[in-house]
Order: sequence, then C-alpha cells, then structure tokens
Amino acid sequence: MRSDDVKTGIEKAPSRSLLRAAGLKDSDMDKPFIGVADSWNTVVPGHVHLNEITNAVVQGIEEAGGKAFVFGVPAVCDGIAMGHEGMRYSLVSRETIADACEIMCQAHRFDGWVGITNCDKVTPGMLMAAGRMDIPAAMVTGGAMEVGKLDGDNLDLQSVFEAIGLYKAGKADEEYVRSIECAACPGQGSCSGLFTANTMACLTEAMGMSLTGCGTSLAVDEKKLEIAMETGRKIVELVRNNVTPRSVVTEASIRNAIRVDMSIGGSTNTALHIPAIAREFGMRITLDLFDQISRTVPHITSLRPGGPYSIRDLDNAGGVSAVLNRIKGVLEDAPTINGKSILQIAEEGQVRDEEILRPLDRPFHQQGGIAVLKGNIAPKGSVIKQSAVSEKMMRFTGRAKVFDSEVSASKAISSGAIVSGDVVVIRYEGPKGAPGMPEMLSPTSMIMGMGLGDSVALITDGRFSGATRGGAIGHVSPEAYEKGPIAALHDGDIIDIDIPARSLNVRLSDEEIARRLEKAVSTEVRNPVGVLKKYRELVTNGAEGAYLE
Repeated sequence: MRSDDVKTGIEKAPSRSLLRAAGLKDSDMDKPFIGVADSWNTVVPGHVHLNEITNAVVQGIEEAGGKAFVFGVPAVCDGIAMGHEGMRYSLVSRETIADACEIMCQAHRFDGWVGITNCDKVTPGMLMAAGRMDIPAAMVTGGAMEVGKLDGDNLDLQSVFEAIGLYKAGKADEEYVRSIECAACPGQGSCSGLFTANTMACLTEAMGMSLTGCGTSLAVDEKKLEIAMETGRKIVELVRNNVTPRSVVTEASIRNAIRVDMSIGGSTNTALHIPAIAREFGMRITLDLFDQISRTVPHITSLRPGGPYSIRDLDNAGGVSAVLNRIKGVLEDAPTINGKSILQIAEEGQVRDEEILRPLDRPFHQQGGIAVLKGNIAPKGSVIKQSAVSEKMMRFTGRAKVFDSEVSASKAISSGAIVSGDVVVIRYEGPKGAPGMPEMLSPTSMIMGMGLGDSVALITDGRFSGATRGGAIGHVSPEAYEKGPIAALHDGDIIDIDIPARSLNVRLSDEEIARRLEKAVSTEVRNPVGVLKKYRELVTNGAEGAYLE
C-alpha cells in the first residue's frame, strides 16, 4: 500500500509518532489509509451540511476496515460571488481545489480518497484531481435543495435575479423582490434547478465516479446519507482491488457523460469542465464533440432554467439511471465504481414519470441542450444552452451594443439603454481578460425580467451561470484579451445569430476585422495580483476548457 511510505518499517518511526499524536493506534497501522476531502463550510448553502455526509463516509470507511483522514478544501458560492470582483475567483478555484486534493493525498500517501463535494467548481476540481493522481477514488455529491414556494409557485435562485429585472423595468416593487428573496432558497443543498452544480452531480454519476442515485438525491434525503456510508465502504473495496479512476473513466465514459448532459439540458459550464477533466485523465475533448453529440441525442427532460421541473422532479422520475435507460441505445459500455457497467445500470434504470422524462420519440427538443456556434466572431467556438432559448431567438439579427465589462453592461441594461433588437456584447471577461472568466447571471436575468428575453441577445467571452436562459452566447473564443474578433466589434455592427446553422457572425469583412483589431484597446485596465495574476499567465481559452498549461 502507498501508506506504507509513512507507517511501515523502523525508519518510519517519526511519521508513526506523529500519526499517534493525531489519535492513531497500533491497530490502525495495518489499515488502508483513506483521505476524505470535505468541502464543508458555513458560507455556501450547498455545503453547510457536508459534515454530516463526511461523518457517514467515515463511518462506512471504518466499518469496512479502513482508516479515514478528513481534510478541507475551499468552495465558492457562485450566487454570492455573482456581479462583483469575487466572481473572478470562482473558476480559478477549480484548479485550486484539484491542487489541494493532490497535495493532501500525495503528501500523506493515502491509499485512496473520497471527495465530498457539491457546488459548481468543487465537483470538477475533485474529478480533475482523481484523474491526475489515479489512486482509488469516489465522489459523493451533496445534493440539491428543495424548491422554494410562494403562493403556490416554484422558485429558485434564478427567480430572485429575474425579480430584480422586473423591479428595474418598473413592473414590481421592492417588497415583491424581498418576498421572492426570502422564499426562493429554502435551505441546505445546491440550487434546486439543473444549474452547474446539479449538472455536474449527474455527470459524475454518468461517468461512473459516484454510486447510483447520488446525482439527484437531495441534500435533505435520508438516502443521501445511506449513499455516503456505502461510498465509504466502497472506497475500501476499490483500494483493496486497486480500481483506479483511469480504469473507470474511459473515453467512452466521457462521451456518455456528454450524452447525458445533452439529454437533460445541462449547464453550458460543462463545456469548460468536461474538457478540463478529460485532460487530467489523459484525453482531449473538443467543443466539436459536444456539438456532434447534441445533434444526435434529444433533450428529454425540461428542468429549470429552461423548463418547469426541478432536481426533485428528476429524482422522483428515476434519476440518472432512468435517463441512462432512456438513452441506452446510444450509450457505450464503460465501467463504474459500482461494480456494474454503465449499460447494466441503464438496463436496471426505471422511468417513473413519462412526462418529466419523456421517451426519445416525444422529446422536449429534437437536439440536445447545448449548441456550439462558430463564425467570424468566434472562430474557435462559442456555446449556448439552446434548450433554454425561445423559438423566436433561434435565429436573430441585431445591432451591437458593446461593453468592455459586465458592470458597464449591467448599468446600461438597468438604465433602459438596451432595447428590442440589440445584441449586448460583453468582452474582456474571458479566462485571461477578466481574468477568471466570471459568470454573468445578473445581466441575462435582468434582460429576461425586463421582458426583453425574446428580443435581445447577449454574447460574451465570459461565461454564464447554469441558471441563465435566453439568447445568451458565452465562451466566445479567442477572447478579446487575445485579440479575438470579438475585440473588433463596434456599437451598431449588425450581428447574425443562427443556432440551427450553428453560426455567429458580424457583417464585416475579414479585412475590416483585421484593421480594427490592430487598434483594439480595452477601456478597462486590469492589473491582477496574486492568484489571478498566475491564472492569467497559465490559462488556455474557453474552447480548451480554460485548462491551465
């Protein structure tokens, strides 16, 4: 065992002495050492309960004959970080989390580890660490919160952001916003729609790195603790059988995860996270693969933000295994940590609601949730959650209103300067330009709340929350900071968006774009320090998953 490096032989007396100081006894020295990466904190609602899950995992580890060691990792709440300088640190935290898991597991020679995760960047960060280290690993995602309720209506965080848009448009008063604010997020768990956290939880199960049922079981469900305890037992088994992440997650696993993503209409952030995870597993996944799969896998459930249903509804309909059952005809077989292959799990999956989880011949949309658009604005690609776009916006031509920061764009939207027929362009918010590629739920939600969702589009080299809906195109690559064509756009330029044709173009010649780029200078001067400075120097573009080279 790897842990022999710190506990076996006379030469290891010093490290054994320190382990004894941490509470170990002679009887513990022969056990597999299992790290437990706990992202618990009292800031993030998706993480406030994770200590309970960690305790259940530890109990399972020790029942199975292992010795558990718990350590902490950071977690950012994107909703709290949204709309200010703090949002620049969110995507950056993904790599920090991966590094933290690697440091603790490698330095202390754990034989295996369990990631206790939930929110947006923690789950992909832990999966990246799993692929990078390739020691036995398993994930427990903490589960979604219940939906909020007010006067019989279902609410979530998206509702609060859109209420602000209503207020800015003069369609609601401050008391209305407060009533939504107080009801939308009723308690522990990640936000209740199919936003990034819950999308990644489902994809973790689909790629075989969490136990069946984990992806959609809610934070308040007793079965979440049962899954956690079983995961504790399972990791000891994986260590004893030397089942490592790279023996579980194959190229077929990644393609299956993308197929599930397309079928459920997941967050556009998966187009960043899946390529970055794949890189750590020794594979290269491109945006083109997302688009290829999206054309062949229909969208079969309609969850928030694009539809009426919540994660609770998907779980009641059968969860990820039921989704796998629906699309089993296009899946490739692959192993999982369950000890069953993904096709076995798909075969055993049961669809318990034919409307929430529709059959393939009666989907909500004929194509999958994400579309990849290219053209002279985005030569390397851009992404849009097409399952959350109204039919009126599938093809759209408008006049550019150009902003060099989210803040300036948001001020313009809230002041009424954006009108029907506009295409809001927010640039210099990419991985390098921001730096950190912040999410922009505030401007997109204001557009929706102000009643402009069917007549105003938004494009950016930044990214969007999983809660974003409407004609919002993100990840434009190359970004403006790298002199991508988005830096050449001027107010009044005519922009053509054609989602079915997968195109995003400005009516300018190549020569005019090149001429403008020679003179392009941002109005925003940003001189980052600390982690943001290092990130700018190392990060690739959005089309590459904002992976650090």
